[in-house]
Amino acid sequence: MSDESRKIPTHELTYGRLRDMILFGALAPGQPVTIQGLTADLDVGMTPVREAIRRLAAEGALLPQGNRRVTVPRLTVTDLDQVAFARLTIEPHLAGLAVAAGTPELIARLEALDAQVDAAIRAGKVQDYLHSNHAFHFALYEAAGAGILLDMARSLWLRFGPSLRVVTSHAGAESLPDSHKELVASLRTGDAEGVAAAMQRDITQGIEQVRSGLRAGEI
Repeated sequence: MSDESRKIPTHELTYGRLRDMILFGALAPGQPVTIQGLTADLDVGMTPVREAIRRLAAEGALLPQGNRRVTVPRLTVTDLDQVAFARLTIEPHLAGLAVAAGTPELIARLEALDAQVDAAIRAGKVQDYLHSNHAFHFALYEAAGAGILLDMARSLWLRFGPSLRVVTSHAGAESLPDSHKELVASLRTGDAEGVAAAMQRDITQGIEQVRSGLRAGEI
């Protein structure tokens, strides 16, 4: 297979880049952006941007506003309750399933990512924390071998991530959720219940931060 045939299509690259802009807070909840502005930011044509917007709108990550504008939806308390229920149902289960794939290689990768999380917290770098934290979670979830649940988890993070970015920028690095060491310790011993419980604590901390942000009108 030639290098040319292995290239990722432009529409997939555009989708991934716009998804990350939403996930890691480059687009804030409620911030309207124009399609023309996105084509300039992403340095691609109108067609792949429109396709990416269509896919992300179907996932609930973007809301068309008319007049060629879109926005990241603001979470309501009702939305957060639903996202919390779904995340706390799906993600600890995925984490527990990953125990069967708890190879030394996976454990070493998770420890390296957790070290990046710790460094970001110490340095107060929220953006670095968000990237490393996401990588930790999905390295674990992808090892679970449950593709349908993995897709659901990805969609839930797209709905939740922008609001987490807002509240963590207000709360400071010391408040960032991190129960990863307990999780890795349980993974090392093959304790699926311990892994799931640590993941539940980690998710709950983030959810409560966003809930507090909603009460305070920060989001």
